[in-house]
Amino acid sequence: MYKSVKQIQLEERILKILSGKPRKAAEMLFADDELQAMQEYANIVSIKRLGFNDHGPVHMRKATYNAIKMFNLLQEAGIQMNLEAEGVGTAGDSLIGILFASLLHDLGMSIAREQHEYLSITLALPFIDRILEQLYSSEEPILKMAVRSIAIEGIFGHMATRKIHSLEAGLVLIADGSDMEKGRARIPTMLSQTPRVGDIHRTSSGAIQKVRISKGKEKPINITVEMSASVGFFQIEEVFFPKINISPVKPYIELYAGVTDREMLRYL
Repeated sequence: MYKSVKQIQLEERILKILSGKPRKAAEMLFADDELQAMQEYANIVSIKRLGFNDHGPVHMRKATYNAIKMFNLLQEAGIQMNLEAEGVGTAGDSLIGILFASLLHDLGMSIAREQHEYLSITLALPFIDRILEQLYSSEEPILKMAVRSIAIEGIFGHMATRKIHSLEAGLVLIADGSDMEKGRARIPTMLSQTPRVGDIHRTSSGAIQKVRISKGKEKPINITVEMSASVGFFQIEEVFFPKINISPVKPYIELYAGVTDREMLRYL
């Protein structure tokens, strides 16, 4: 099935930083034509029917890549994920749950925007269960169900409308919000130039030039958002920061934002 150059590049970047079972899970998801078709259609509905920004294969892979980067930074800092801290699984098991949630969280956009996270869970479960059956033996029922639950929590919580409790789901929430660079809003802007209520979201996201995720100086994760104009602060304060604020990962994050070549404002 056809994949865009951008999607292929992102898949290569994701696989490059994975190994073992998490890499195998990603390979199976990337190779699934049914999933590819569902993600493509979610994007058609999102952009052409509903007038939203990218919610398709590229967005879901960007969110996945960002989630893995932050996961690795927490690991470097010695922060245990919930499955490991609770004695249920390993960091690798947590990463599989994060992969599922990040790559499948917007499938529900193929149906509707309202409560699409619940629709996404319904659509994602067959893919999750199919792969879990191949990754885990029948002698690991609790671990299998734990990974499944982490994946569902990550999808359930990605809109920041419900309280989540695991670091794994918290990473998915922030990774989803961090995909806000101007390219994500380009297509709906091109399709419609007619002003309408809510265009501040397009305008503000169009001002976001770069989202950088790196090792922090005081905390494990540094997120720096560079923008071309101050209207981008709307995107930070009304969309991104509320997601970080509700995430269990918040204590481990430094957040900076500002117009390029000017002093950065520190939020966390």
